[in-house]
Amino acid sequence: MLFSESSSPAAKRHLVELLNDIQGGLSISAAMARHPALFSNFYINMVRSGEESGKLEEILSYLADYLERTYELQAKAKSALIYPAFVLVAFVVVFVLMLVVVIPRLSSILLEAEANIPIYTRAIIGFSNFLRQFGIFLLVLLAGGLVVLWRYVQTGGGKIALARFLVEMPIFGELFRKFFLARLADNLVTLLSGGVTVLRSLEITADVIGNEVYAQIIRQVREQVRGGSSLSEAFARYQNIPSLMSPMMRVGEETGKLEFVLKTMSRFYRREVENALASIVSLIEPLLIVILGLGIGFLVAAVLLPIYNLSSAL
Repeated sequence: MLFSESSSPAAKRHLVELLNDIQGGLSISAAMARHPALFSNFYINMVRSGEESGKLEEILSYLADYLERTYELQAKAKSALIYPAFVLVAFVVVFVLMLVVVIPRLSSILLEAEANIPIYTRAIIGFSNFLRQFGIFLLVLLAGGLVVLWRYVQTGGGKIALARFLVEMPIFGELFRKFFLARLADNLVTLLSGGVTVLRSLEITADVIGNEVYAQIIRQVREQVRGGSSLSEAFARYQNIPSLMSPMMRVGEETGKLEFVLKTMSRFYRREVENALASIVSLIEPLLIVILGLGIGFLVAAVLLPIYNLSSAL
């Protein structure tokens, strides 16, 4: 069967149209170009290169390996961050429930007894009352802020700001830089191995890299290469490109083994991403658990200790 039962109707429709286009006489790449929702310039140009060079089977094999590598790296990144994200969300939910449901019931005992309430306990009770009265407005404000932020990051300036934040943020910035460097090297080696020219490879890589900071670097590198610079010389001018990368490219250019060097760098940065993920997760998981325990413990103790002191005085 061409399609599984779980395939979406849209995907089936696109693929049926693709099949009809090919049967109607279009080349595979030309048929793919009519369905940009399914195929990016990266895949279209790779297939076109295979058709022109007579190595379509080899190119499709390159693409299959590329998809497998890309999926594996993204899957590892997502799976490694799911647990910390779950713990963080659980912390926020439990903290809010404590403030909205538990704290008011405990604080009512103190207020009825007219006990001497410490300043930190008064602050927590006040914050609890604020959430109960204005919590819905805070949710609406938060939702509105997220919508505005989402629309902003769709603009040119927003994309640049988000891209810079990702590669410059503490702890995770290094992880994101290595992730995009791995993608940069992997895209270039896949395209060059498929027979795509250096200039076209750089253009396509800039479109699919997924980070506007690196996309701008690649576009500028493309213009410099067009002007006569070598790939290694052009990349060496940018701070976000590691000092190791340019000399290795230069060695590849001088020895005629640039594709081998790029493939080696791609493997290196993929391993670096995996190691960084493992290190970050091993640190974040216990840290979040400790923060969760301390936060909830402080919240409960701030109310229970005055109640205990009150009961001891009776």
